[in-house]
Amino acid sequence: MLREIDSRVRFLTKRLEKLKVVGERPSDPGKVYFGAWVTIEDEDGAQARYRIVGPDELDLRQGLISIDSPLARALVGKALDAEVLVQTPTGPKLWYIVAIDYP
Repeated sequence: MLREIDSRVRFLTKRLEKLKVVGERPSDPGKVYFGAWVTIEDEDGAQARYRIVGPDELDLRQGLISIDSPLARALVGKALDAEVLVQTPTGPKLWYIVAIDYP
């Protein structure tokens, strides 16, 4: 158990060295960037709301998706009302950006 704890401490120490805190809103809040809450809607009108976070903060129950996920990569840089095509395991899925918010 001590070995597992030691391994986790080393991993987190290395992550802290590369950590970058984002404390300001982006210069163009009308586009999706890291830290944004994005509301998307599919072709059937079903909506979902996600926040783009770092890989260590991922928690789908809270709507937090990793910047490395296919959905986040497709959303980043897009503006309000943009169409986003995402490759999913069941095939391509089309989403529309209906809201972008920054805390």
